[in-house]
Amino acid sequence: MAAADGKDVKDVKNDAVASSVKLFTREEVSKRTASTKDVWIIIHDNVYDVTSFLNEHPGGEEVLLEQAGYDATEPFEDIGHSSDARQMMEQYKIGEIVEEERTKNTGKKSKGWSGESADSSSGSWRSWLIPIALGILATLVYRYFINIF
Repeated sequence: MAAADGKDVKDVKNDAVASSVKLFTREEVSKRTASTKDVWIIIHDNVYDVTSFLNEHPGGEEVLLEQAGYDATEPFEDIGHSSDARQMMEQYKIGEIVEEERTKNTGKKSKGWSGESADSSSGSWRSWLIPIALGILATLVYRYFINIF
């Protein structure tokens, strides 16, 4: 089913949701944090008000205060937060960065739990190649020494 302007119904709903999101510039986030006691941080182009979470943060409030008003994406990803932590973040989201100021994808692939790129197959044959080769080598060496002695 299509809407009157030729857009799919899903597209119209997504446009309505997108238009209701509050947009901020990086300067607004920085100024808000500097001029008030609010602690706003940016992670993956989303703006979070973590003021009420300061005392609850497992890593301590200092970590959040260091990043207040800035883009904390890299430190956030470097720590390796759990999926529970990522889900918990949603309740603190207050908006997004304006389209013009969003970070560009630098071509870096996000890492999964196994340390492989998110787009690589976790059951890749290459991840089994070295253990299999070592197993065959160990078997051959063992049989060689059994025949000698």
